[in-house]
Amino acid sequence: MFEATGPRMLSSPRSSVLWVFGHSTLSRRRDSSSLDTRRAESVELRTSFPDANQGCGSLRRVRLVRFRFGDRIATGASEFESDTIRVLKGTFFEDPVPTGEEVPFDDVRLLAPVLPSKVVCVGKNYAAHAAEFGMEVPEEPLVFLKPSTAVIGPRDPIRLLPISHRVDHEGELAVVIGRIARNVRTEEAFKHILGYTCGNDVTLRDLQKTDDQWARAKGFDGSCPLGPWIETDLDPNDVRVEARVNGEVRQAGQTSEMVFGVATLIEYVTSFMTLLPGDVILTGTPEGVGPLAAGDLVEVEVDGVGTLANPVEAGT
Repeated sequence: MFEATGPRMLSSPRSSVLWVFGHSTLSRRRDSSSLDTRRAESVELRTSFPDANQGCGSLRRVRLVRFRFGDRIATGASEFESDTIRVLKGTFFEDPVPTGEEVPFDDVRLLAPVLPSKVVCVGKNYAAHAAEFGMEVPEEPLVFLKPSTAVIGPRDPIRLLPISHRVDHEGELAVVIGRIARNVRTEEAFKHILGYTCGNDVTLRDLQKTDDQWARAKGFDGSCPLGPWIETDLDPNDVRVEARVNGEVRQAGQTSEMVFGVATLIEYVTSFMTLLPGDVILTGTPEGVGPLAAGDLVEVEVDGVGTLANPVEAGT
């Protein structure tokens, strides 16, 4: 049996990635485990953001965004509640050097914040969600995959396929991996996290019930909205996850209710699979999943992160 440590069993750092106006450096912070003497380590990435108004080393926590501006697609970083984005030369993982250019938030279209090689999803990770389907929680994490082609971004439409007559929303906290992860111990998990975003595990519920494998039910194009950005300053142990359809709250839960916490999931997944920078773990959904119809607007909100909104359209 895989031990269900859950969010309460290991205290996590509030931030796995920090951005600093000043020279590039790397530091580690240790937090004591809440129930034993083990310590969780996180790596705080500090990178150069020149700013005439800031002294060297002035620390800023930021949101990482991927966006379209005019005819180009770029990555950038924005301070909390700032109305501008500082453009990066490369990606969040390769050559994340500021170009010195700033663009207004209002002039860009936000895209899926990462393009993962894979999305690892976790089923029945909230007891109440398992119960609403008449199931027990698993003894070890129940994982499945979504392909990279399932990922769409904020405001991209979720298209209903004619092969299904029941398409459900599943709002979730999404974890974005920041470095190659293989055989990662629970106490070292957080140093492999870039940050957190909102996710929606859109599901063809009728096909999930009839198919032995979930490739169609969970892996179809557009089945994994992600966004609106990557939040680098978040303690994932006890945040609210909410899903709304046309403004009506359908799902509401706390990540403290998860059977297997973030660090435990990373340890479990990396025991048999390599996670690459940009890969995403969807950590499970609270109870209240329900159907979507053409014309709906579905929103997933994670406290401390933001809101991911997607319209629903008829597909072909």
